[in-house]
Amino acid sequence: QVQVVESGGGLVQPGGSLRLSCAVSGVTPDYYAIGWFRQAPGKEREGVSCISSSDGSTYYADSVKGRFTISRDNVKNTVYLQMNSLKPEDTAVYYCAIGELLNLWFRKVGDYWGQGTQVTVSA
Repeated sequence: QVQVVESGGGLVQPGGSLRLSCAVSGVTPDYYAIGWFRQAPGKEREGVSCISSSDGSTYYADSVKGRFTISRDNVKNTVYLQMNSLKPEDTAVYYCAIGELLNLWFRKVGDYWGQGTQVTVSA
């Protein structure tokens, strides 16, 4: 019943930009934080960014601060991740997840996960 669907991934050159979308349905957005995670081959899952439903606070991994921006459209129940100045090390499968804020961001534990969207940064 709960659906989390990512889109917007693709192939981009270094220095380019992409905007990922996470469309959520079947769950009350007010009760959850929504975050983006990524996993590259041979690496552990990494929290990228998260936005809180309670106060709108945003959180970012140090590796993406100043380059990525998370935002939320409450009308469309969609969370976006604007990625600028992309680097080859940003290459990964990006996942959207829903959960309680503390569990989601600090424990990397989500209640609902999307299937992921591939982001490849290469010349």
